[in-house]
Amino acid sequence: MTTKVKKENSTTAKIKELTGVKPDKISEEQLVKLQAVVKDINLMHHEVGVVAAKKHSMIHNLVQQQNVLLDLQKVFEDEYGTLDIDINDGSIRYEDGEINKED
Repeated sequence: MTTKVKKENSTTAKIKELTGVKPDKISEEQLVKLQAVVKDINLMHHEVGVVAAKKHSMIHNLVQQQNVLLDLQKVFEDEYGTLDIDINDGSIRYEDGEINKED
């Protein structure tokens, strides 16, 4: 009974190299690694897109809040004649230096 001895990959690869035979596929290990890297890159591209969309939304909301502040400032200017208002306690400082506190 004869048994066939399977050639090692490195020997087979060397023989193919010497005879000009080129491999048809990369190794399974290389394929798995390649697929994992491409999957990670695709995931990162997706996440960057999500972050960019969130950033856009946040900037839009920021502009809206700034417009609300401008509207409030107009009301305060019309009603009190000044915008110098302490945001901590609501006290108004008038140009003459006098401070009026709402009780």
